Amino acid sequence: MSLLASIPSPSQGVWNIGPIPVRAYALCILAGIFVAIWLGNRRWIARGGRSGTVADVAIWAVPFGIVGGRVYHVITDWQTYFSGGPKAPIDALKIWDGGLGIWGAVVLGGVGAWIGCHRRGIPLPPFGDAVAPGVAIAQALGRFGNYFNQELFGGPSELPWAVEIDPKNRPPGFADVATYHPTFLYESLWCLAVAGVVIWADRRFRMGHGRVFALYVLLYSVGRAWIESLRIDEAHHFFGIRLNVFTSLVVILGALVYLVVSSRLRPGREAPEELEPAYATAPAGAQGEAPDPRGPGSVEAPDAGTASPAEEPDAVAGGTVDP
Repeated sequence: MSLLASIPSPSQGVWNIGPIPVRAYALCILAGIFVAIWLGNRRWIARGGRSGTVADVAIWAVPFGIVGGRVYHVITDWQTYFSGGPKAPIDALKIWDGGLGIWGAVVLGGVGAWIGCHRRGIPLPPFGDAVAPGVAIAQALGRFGNYFNQELFGGPSELPWAVEIDPKNRPPGFADVATYHPTFLYESLWCLAVAGVVIWADRRFRMGHGRVFALYVLLYSVGRAWIESLRIDEAHHFFGIRLNVFTSLVVILGALVYLVVSSRLRPGREAPEELEPAYATAPAGAQGEAPDPRGPGSVEAPDAGTASPAEEPDAVAGGTVDP
C-alpha cells in the first residue's frame, strides 16, 4: 500500500557498459535536444525555411546553452563548490552530476543561436519562434534527470504523487521524512502545457518577430515562480525571495513588455522569403542544383546518334502537316 501512496525513486541513475558510464541525466538531456531539433525543424519548414537549418544552428546553440546553464548553476550555488560546501571545486565541472540553470542556458544558448543564425544569414527572432515549443518539451524531458539523481525536490508531502527520497539524498533536518513534492514532475507537466499553449497561440494569432519565444518565456516563468517556491534546497535570496523566484518575476515583466511593444511595432508574421533571404535570392546552382562545370553560357551538345534540329527532316516535306 505504501508504494501506491507515493512514487518510488529509481534505484540507480548510472549504468556501466564496460568502462563507459551511461547516465540517465545525460540521456534525458539528449532526448530533449533531439525532440527540440526535430520539432523546431518541422516548424521552421512550415514557416518557409529550409530543412536542416535548425540542426545547423543547434551545433552552436546547444553547447553554448549547456555551458551557460552550468555557469548559472555554479554562480548561484557557489558555496557548494568554493566555500567549504559538500563538493570540491573540481566538481563544478561535473555536469553529469546534475545542475543546469535554465536562465543561463537560455541566455548563452541564445548567443550561440545568434552566431549560428548570423553565419547562415537568417534573422534570430523567427528562428526563436520556430524552436520555442521544442525547447519547452526539451525542458520537460530534461527534468526527469533530476528524478534519477534524486535532487531538486520540494518540501515534505503525503500526497499520492509524492516522491520517495533515499535517506542519503534528504536535506539536513529531514532525515526522518521519506516523501516530498516531486517538483521535477510539476515542472515537466507545466512545460508540456506551455508547449501546447504556445503552438495553439502561434496558429491562432500567427505570431512572429520573436513573440512566440517571448510567450514561451513568459508562461514558463509563471510556472517556475510557484514551483520554485515549493523547493527546500539551499538557495540565495534577494529581497527575502529565492533568487530563481525573483529572476522569474523579472523575466515575466520583460517578456510582457516585449510582447506589447513588438506587437505594436511589427504586427503580423515574417514573410517566408525573409527567413532565409540568402537562399531565396541565390541562383539555382546555390539552392541544391549542381552548377554546370563548363561555365556560364555553355550549350549542351546533342547526344550521339541524335540529329540536330538542322538535320531533322522537315515535317511538311515529309507529308505531315501540324494540325
